[in-house]
Amino acid sequence: MNIEGKIALITGASRGIGRAMAKPFRRKIAYELAHQGIRRLILIARSAHHLHQLADDVRRLGVEAVPIALDLTIPKQVSVVMARVWRDYGDIDLLINCAGVAYQTPFLRSRASQVQTEMSTNMMGMYTVTGPIARRMVSRRNGTIVNVSSLMGKVAAPTMATYSATKFAIVGFTRALRMELAPHNVKVMTLLPSLTNTDIARDMQKFRGVIPMSAEQVAQAFVRGLSRDASEVLVGWQSHLAVWCDRLSPWLLERILQVTAPRSVAGGV
Repeated sequence: MNIEGKIALITGASRGIGRAMAKPFRRKIAYELAHQGIRRLILIARSAHHLHQLADDVRRLGVEAVPIALDLTIPKQVSVVMARVWRDYGDIDLLINCAGVAYQTPFLRSRASQVQTEMSTNMMGMYTVTGPIARRMVSRRNGTIVNVSSLMGKVAAPTMATYSATKFAIVGFTRALRMELAPHNVKVMTLLPSLTNTDIARDMQKFRGVIPMSAEQVAQAFVRGLSRDASEVLVGWQSHLAVWCDRLSPWLLERILQVTAPRSVAGGV
């Protein structure tokens, strides 16, 4: 995708990978987008305070930034905001769905409220914002949608059952949407990072032997994938190794995950 003069909208922009995709001094992707000629970044997240800080940093690169505090799980609010965005800032050329939450706990100790939050934010939030933007892209016969899943959208892991479920769902949703929108010249891509140093990951107990990636590495992989119109971008050697192991010897991978899972949360009720 050639992003010169284009408008991008990023959800989950105030923290984690979303922030990496919009904050130039802490993450490289906005710097690279700016150098490639991106014209405007529309930044959406729940935290107004973090968004305004982020927008200020983006503007210092000479890129127009529009911060919008919004809860993507409320469809009526999304509809109103998107109508305002189109009226005031024009059509979206690039949508990057980064918003997401995760709770790490054995399934038998999970809470329904936490499961509902994961499902509503990770899946329904994506659905709510993607629908109107995709329709607009189809009518224009142009646009790119990037959905951020996870390695756990390819390989499930103990203590992350419902989170893995949402990420598997994103992979399936993205593949189906890619086939549906291809005849309309709208591209759809999945970004699949492994464990990344974000606010979410810092609150988790790590799997032994897993080396977290930096958000900068994920952002750079995203830019490379975007430039070649990749359909899926699996980030990091650990991700590629895990996926290949799952294909060739799934029983071995399951055993490795059981052994390396955090002891304090991996078992029991």
